Formats: sequence, C-alpha cells, structure tokens
Amino acid sequence: MTPYAVVIPTLVRDTLADCLAALAAATGPAPAEIVVVDDRLEDGPGPLEHPLSVLGDLRDRTTVVRGGGHGPAAARNAGLWRVASPWVVFLDDDVQVGPHWCEQLAEDLGEASPDTAGVQGVITVPLPQDRRPTDWERRTAARARARWITADMAYRTDVLKQVGGFDERFRRAHREDTDLALRVLDAGWRVRRGRRTTRHPVRPTGRWVSVRAQCGNADDALMLRLHGPGWWARAAAPRGRVRRHLAITALGVAACALTAAGRRTSGVTAALGWALGTGEYAWSRIASGPRTRYEVDTMLATSVLVPPVATWYWLSGLWRYRGVGPWRGSA
Repeated sequence: MTPYAVVIPTLVRDTLADCLAALAAATGPAPAEIVVVDDRLEDGPGPLEHPLSVLGDLRDRTTVVRGGGHGPAAARNAGLWRVASPWVVFLDDDVQVGPHWCEQLAEDLGEASPDTAGVQGVITVPLPQDRRPTDWERRTAARARARWITADMAYRTDVLKQVGGFDERFRRAHREDTDLALRVLDAGWRVRRGRRTTRHPVRPTGRWVSVRAQCGNADDALMLRLHGPGWWARAAAPRGRVRRHLAITALGVAACALTAAGRRTSGVTAALGWALGTGEYAWSRIASGPRTRYEVDTMLATSVLVPPVATWYWLSGLWRYRGVGPWRGSA
C-alpha cells in the first residue's frame, strides 16, 4: 500500500469531530500522516483538542498547523507543504468517510496509472425521503456531483508541488478545486473518479445563504481570466444564471432611471420586464422545493436580492482580476 497523508482544513465547526471519528473508524491501511489546518483568525469557541481526541491511536500521527484565516485554498497549501507521503487526500471538515474508506482508497491509489495525478472520491448527500428537498439541499447535492471536488480528493503530492498547489487568490470554498484540476490536466496528467465513498450531510444554514453564495460569481470571473471562456465546458460546470441576473438587474436599474427621468411609460415597461424575470426565477426555485410557507417566503425574498448581488460580484470580479496572471505558487 502506497503511504498517504490526509489534510483537513477547518474552522473548527461542530462537524469536525464527526469527520475525524469516521476517519479513525474506517477499516484498512491508516493514513501515515494527518494534518489538521486550523484556519480561524484566532482561537474561537471550541478548543481543537476536543475533536482531535476522537482520533484514538491516530492522534500520534496528527499535526495541527495554523492557516491564518486566508481561506480553504491557502489552508490546504499549508497542509500540503508539510506532508512527505507520495499521495495526499484532502477532506472537508463537514464530510464523513465511509466505513471501508481506507480499504477503498488503497484500491483507488493502487489502480492509478503512472500518468494519473488525482483520484476523486464519490460524494453522497443524504436528502429527505418524505418531502422535496429545499433550495439549499439541492445546491449541496449539485456541488457534490461536481468534478474534482476537494470534499474527498487524492493527488500525488509531488505533482501538486510542481504546479504550485492551490491558487490562494480563491479565498472562498468555490472553484479553487476546479482551477487546480485544470492546471494539473494542462501539465499533462490525468484525473479520474475512484470508487471510495464519502458522505456529505447538508449542514444547517440561514435564510439568506443563497444571497451570500453569490460571492462565488467573483471566483467565476477569476476562472474566466485564468482559463478562458471554455473552462465551463472543460469542467462540465453549469454556467448558472449570471446572464439572466445581469439582464434582470439592468431592467430594474432602467426602470428606476426612466421613471426618475419622467419617462413613465418606458419605466413601467422596464419594471414589468424586471417583475417577469424575477418571478420566473422565484418560481423555478419554488416549484422544485417543498413549498412550505418558510421556503416560499425565503425564495421570494432572496429571488429579489440574488440578481443584483450576483451582478455586483460578477462585474467587480471582472474588474478586480482584469490583469491577473497564472498562479506561481507559494511555499
């Protein structure tokens, strides 16, 4: 069995203990190294020693490093530079590996051809069986089906160090894994899907999560600057609704401007277009969900806010990253 390391970036959420407990309980060859990267800006509530205690005998193989609060990409790099094993597996702190994960990982790595640099795990998201999933639950399940997701992703350590690791300009947990995989592929390596399984429960969140998530549009703009307009097709990633959000926002702005200028008829026409676009977006989210009062109210409110917020992050990202160059890496 090829030795491997496990790197887990964390903000020391409640899910970390379950993640580490599942790893300690998995049957098969244990990791030679575990690096837990504490990415909090400062020590917050919940000491790290408590979740680490569930590791049992693996605690002696575990190193804790500080990430500095620079985001998951930088945190994974902080762990990457400290491992010596030929393979490194990245896990998110809110996943739970399967009971036979170590055995399955050994098979995945053993079957990797010499030109294979990465092997992705199979992520499953448990969804409710007695009702339709909410918008947030559907979003979580969709992300789990994405290519190269680092919720459970194994890479050859030397390959990652050759390409400079994760691009630390991605400050959020969005697209940093896609960018890395594309750079690995561009270097002539292959990345494939393995058979090991990892569970990704849907974490509780607030009503406005879909609005906050629009900051990812800035990362899409960075991807466009780095990899060109073809990156969506290469990654088999949906383009999302940013074009529709731009159009809806433009209609809303035009309605306000035209009305203020005294052009009432044109203003009403633009406002009608805004209302139709917003209504279509809201219904597309409501129709697939449980349609409870809370969910419907949430979809109506956030469907008004999402288009302008998405537009802001997309345009500001295009401006911010207008002269960006390839990632050179940092050790």
